[in-house]
Amino acid sequence: MDNIQRATLVIAEHDNQSVSVDTLRTVNASSQIQHEGTSLPVTVLLVGYQSGAVLEQIKCAHGVSNIIAIDAKEYQHALAENLAELIAEIGKNYSHILTPSTTFGKNLMPRVAALLDVGQLSDVIAIESLDTVVRPIYAGNALARVRSDDTIKVMTIRSSAFDAVAVSDAPVVGHVTMAEKIIAAAHSMVVSQQKVESERPELPAASVVVSGGRGLGSKENFALVEQLADKLGGAIGASRAAVDAGFVSNDLQVGQTGKIVAPQLYIAVGISGAIQHLAGMKDSKVIVAINNDPDAPIFQVADYGLVGDLFEIMPELLDKI
Repeated sequence: MDNIQRATLVIAEHDNQSVSVDTLRTVNASSQIQHEGTSLPVTVLLVGYQSGAVLEQIKCAHGVSNIIAIDAKEYQHALAENLAELIAEIGKNYSHILTPSTTFGKNLMPRVAALLDVGQLSDVIAIESLDTVVRPIYAGNALARVRSDDTIKVMTIRSSAFDAVAVSDAPVVGHVTMAEKIIAAAHSMVVSQQKVESERPELPAASVVVSGGRGLGSKENFALVEQLADKLGGAIGASRAAVDAGFVSNDLQVGQTGKIVAPQLYIAVGISGAIQHLAGMKDSKVIVAINNDPDAPIFQVADYGLVGDLFEIMPELLDKI
């Protein structure tokens, strides 16, 4: 680690077709890492297979100084078992290594930190200096200012706390390095992948999210949430109680143990507002709550609240939109 340069390495999350919005938000977060008032240069590491389309998108992202691209069949499924070793090898020369605090990042970065023998700064929502960050604790009820003395700072970024960087129509990144470092995953392989296909926007990227809770009562009644989301062009979310009850799949769960979202508009239908759910959505710009309990915790964070029977309110709301 003698040749560490004061620079940031952002690990790109993608599906070999398009870069995730969380990565673009992480690039924006990296601009807060400054020395003497100037942001550190940002290199994006793109590892994948036949991911040329992703490379072209990253080339158009503002705030990126350099791109390192590695394209090999061994990296087709982004397995943490071999990616971590690769990132540790490349990242050992950078002062900061960042990736989104998504399932991808949470699976990958602890391994990278361990290989580099440093600690990890998790779920960062603000970067105050080269060595000091802010992160939520106690389900977001308190913020901790954390200072790291490690030579290399390994971070996962809560992307809902940052806007995505601008993406131009034409490339703005001048320096791209095509590397050929192959590390195979010796003890793991992908057997199959199940992915829910939907025309609705992805939860983290949606500007409107409509979430349903246990108050809907059944999987059939969850159609009210789906209809409202479709009318508003939004994504569908759910509380943990709704997921546990089998109303929807767990990939739609919003909360501390689900997905963290911060859309322009968040509508909570039949959600009481348990602390773990609030941790996943309270940064939304405008929050609307529909619940028959006037004392429900959700109303403490809501900008607009409708107290009443959701089975009366929702049909009327759908009719008027």
